[in-house]
Amino acid sequence: MSGIVKEVRIAASPELVWRAWTSPDRLTAWFAPAAHVEARVGGAFELFFDPDNRDKMSTRGCVFTELTPNERLSFTWRGPDPFAELMNREGELTHVTVTLQEENGSTRLLLVHDGWGEGAEWAEARSWHQSAWDQVLGSLKSALESGEGELCCQPESNGKPGPIPHQ
Repeated sequence: MSGIVKEVRIAASPELVWRAWTSPDRLTAWFAPAAHVEARVGGAFELFFDPDNRDKMSTRGCVFTELTPNERLSFTWRGPDPFAELMNREGELTHVTVTLQEENGSTRLLLVHDGWGEGAEWAEARSWHQSAWDQVLGSLKSALESGEGELCCQPESNGKPGPIPHQ
C-alpha cells in the first residue's frame, strides 16, 4: 500500500517550523497535550494524547530516525489504540518523514507516512491517518500563523478516544 503524502505551506520560516516539531513545549501547543522529545537520532519522539494515562493513545517508544536541522526529520510512529494490535508491533512500526523547504519567506512542508501493510484493517488505519494528518498539519499551520492550534486526537470526556474520523 502506498504511503500517505501531505503538503502544506506555512507562513513561517523553516527554523520556526523545525522548532515546532522538535521542541516539547512547541509540540504541546499544536499536536498533543504532552510530549517527551529528544531531538537527536535515536532520541524520543513521544506524544501523549491522554496525559493522565501515558500507556494509551500515545507514541510511547517512538524515536527520531533522521534529523537535518531546519530541513528534514523522520520518526517511527505508533497508531492510536483502535489500531494498536495492527500498527504497534515492535520492529514493524510505520514511519513519518517531514521535509521543510523555504519558499519566498514561507515554508513548504511535505509529510510522508509510509510502512503500511495490506488488507482491510490497514486500509482503515491508513484512512484514519489521512484525516488525522490533515487535522494535525492544519493545527500546525494555525499555531504558527495565528498562535492558535487545535490539539489532535483528544479523548472524549469519558477518557476513551474520540471517534475515528472517516473520509
